[in-house]
Amino acid sequence: MELVVPVDGGEIWVEDSQGEGTPLTFVHPGWGNSDIWPPVLAALDGYRTIRYDDRAHGRSPAPTGPFTLLGDLCAVLDHLGIERTALVGHSGGGGTSLGLALAEPGRVTSLVLVAPGVQDYPWPQDDPYGIEFRRLYEARDHDGLVDLGLRTWGPAGADPLTLAQINDAVSAYSVKLPHERPDPPAYGRLADVRAPAVMIRGDREYPMVAECSDAIASRIPGCARVIIPGADHMLPLRAPARLAELIAERIR
Repeated sequence: MELVVPVDGGEIWVEDSQGEGTPLTFVHPGWGNSDIWPPVLAALDGYRTIRYDDRAHGRSPAPTGPFTLLGDLCAVLDHLGIERTALVGHSGGGGTSLGLALAEPGRVTSLVLVAPGVQDYPWPQDDPYGIEFRRLYEARDHDGLVDLGLRTWGPAGADPLTLAQINDAVSAYSVKLPHERPDPPAYGRLADVRAPAVMIRGDREYPMVAECSDAIASRIPGCARVIIPGADHMLPLRAPARLAELIAERIR
């Protein structure tokens, strides 16, 4: 079932499989949209799975006013009447998932964090990616940003699905970032996460994000870690069957 969820200053496209059991809510990365998930969902047939597009990504229109990623996740779950869910969050979507686990711990049954990042992690200001992104973003250089995204997040291959994810993200940034507001701080509170968690990343992850993801896992009590050989940041496209297997193991 596809539906449009009204939110402050816009709408969000949502797909709900309406399967049985504990819902699995998938939160996509900033460098992509919810079309990164179907290769994984194909191996989770029978489960109730929910995916949605962030503002200006995929099928969701651009925002017309201020919003937060955590607020939008809550709006989607509230609209669907979901009181408890397992969360699969990728990259910035992992940060949003952790935000919900901290804000409403009784609502999150388990966390699968795919190369997660959180907004208030002490990102190094001298990292080459950040410097180049700011330069290209300020110059409104779409093609340059796509090339940067492919080199940084997709070194395992610029296949059509990866290219589509990167292109969509670059198009979204120019219209969404002026309206996006930060979620509540999470990095200093990760010791308070109570949901069972696993951190999964590829061994070809960009070093800055690999360090962040490892640091996040080290701060969450009992968080398991899985490193997938040959996978870069676009892990749901690189190893969908393995990721689905790891998700199914942790559904509660």
